[in-house]
Amino acid sequence: MNDITNSIHINLNIEEMLHQVMGRLGQLMVIDNCHLILLKDNQTSLIHIYPLKSCEQQDAGWTALHELALLEGSIIQKHVSTLPSLYKEKEKLLSLDIHIILMMPLYCHEKGIGVLLFGRKDLEDWDEEELGFLRKLSNQITIMLEKTHLFNELLHSQQKWVETFKAIEDIIVIFNQNLEVEQCNDSAIEFTSLESLLTAAHSLIQSTFVTQTPNFKEIHLTNDLIFDMQTYPIQNRDMHVYGVIAYFKNVTKKRNMEAQLLHSGKLAAIGEMAAGIAHELNSPLTAILGNSQILLRNSPSENTDTILLQDIKNCGDRCKEIIKSLLTFSRQNEYSFTYYSLNEAVNQVLNLLKFQLEKNRITLQLSLMNDLPLLKGSQPQIEQIIINLLLNARDAVDMGKAEKKRIIIETYAEEDYLAVKVRDNGIGIAPERIPLIFHPFHTTKDMEKGTGLGLSVSLGIAKDHNGTIEVKSSYEKGSSFILKLPLIGL
Repeated sequence: MNDITNSIHINLNIEEMLHQVMGRLGQLMVIDNCHLILLKDNQTSLIHIYPLKSCEQQDAGWTALHELALLEGSIIQKHVSTLPSLYKEKEKLLSLDIHIILMMPLYCHEKGIGVLLFGRKDLEDWDEEELGFLRKLSNQITIMLEKTHLFNELLHSQQKWVETFKAIEDIIVIFNQNLEVEQCNDSAIEFTSLESLLTAAHSLIQSTFVTQTPNFKEIHLTNDLIFDMQTYPIQNRDMHVYGVIAYFKNVTKKRNMEAQLLHSGKLAAIGEMAAGIAHELNSPLTAILGNSQILLRNSPSENTDTILLQDIKNCGDRCKEIIKSLLTFSRQNEYSFTYYSLNEAVNQVLNLLKFQLEKNRITLQLSLMNDLPLLKGSQPQIEQIIINLLLNARDAVDMGKAEKKRIIIETYAEEDYLAVKVRDNGIGIAPERIPLIFHPFHTTKDMEKGTGLGLSVSLGIAKDHNGTIEVKSSYEKGSSFILKLPLIGL
């Protein structure tokens, strides 16, 4: 019995387990055939046949005998020839030359779970010693069947947990008491900046072990990724913390969206303020422009006052356009697409910014190609891009180390597009930051100097015109931004 029991392993499937049992049992007594019929949810299944070649496993005819054995609740020994003809098993057994059978019901927690059916080809009954041994063996087999069932359920449950753990898109890392990674999911393995993330999380993991309570922290990585980190202590039955689960959720898009909503709210406030300013300024501007036009009509062209009057009118027109641009930008109105001159757009921008650049002692060099073809698009929007590039260049040269600050603006035609290039000898951009400069809210400026939206908005406008913005930069040497716009009409 010990030898047979030791041959049963919980990690074996039922067929392998009973095959080993029957191999050893055949050395002790004559057994020519064995079936194990299991009952689960009132459904029978033929789990094992010995010898294997004696019957097909999918044979579903072995039902009546197991019902008889479970109904009796005790060992039944019968000659096959005495079985009523209604038993389908009778014909099957006789075809296998089996003349006497022994049916042993298997009970677990007073519930019938199956029947062991042994068969012999001769007519010799099982004696009391053999029956006693088989009773003990059936008890061991029942115990092992139950253990196997529980083991498989545990294995299935564990597998489901592991698959769920791996499938979660957020990063999950389990730490031991030495603050070492004990286990992590696939998302953690695939995350390229995991080491930086765990370094930033180290203090909170340590704190969770000390306080034995869940904790929260927002982590900002150098590549502009933002994570919400939550930690949960793992306790044993003695309430001793032996591990910590760290859960990391990438909230970068969420935070950017929140910032955009905040920015939209500010724009709405600017729009209301701009509308009020426009209303207040339009009346005096109307008087200034109207009176200057009347005076210009009545003033001879050779009169020296005519130049001053024309300057008054031009400044009034500029103020009117500035107010109009402010209203349009704050309310995000759509511009109409018409034909315009790229050089004219550059000149309009310089009319607004030239004084600022000169005040900052920045040398401005112009190289505008003559006879450029007209483009179809929104000149005010293109001017907005050029303004942003010039302001960024101004800030870059202010931060740079060059003795003479210089910005160069070029326009030129190349193949099927026109381009505006803005070059500076400023601070430049670090190589690792170049892929990020067009991301919304990415900025190296102080909070009061920039929001990180300028280049993102500019790139969006360029794409609306089927164009693009290219950048070339060397850290501490300067940068070049090139706005390319297609000649093909939109």
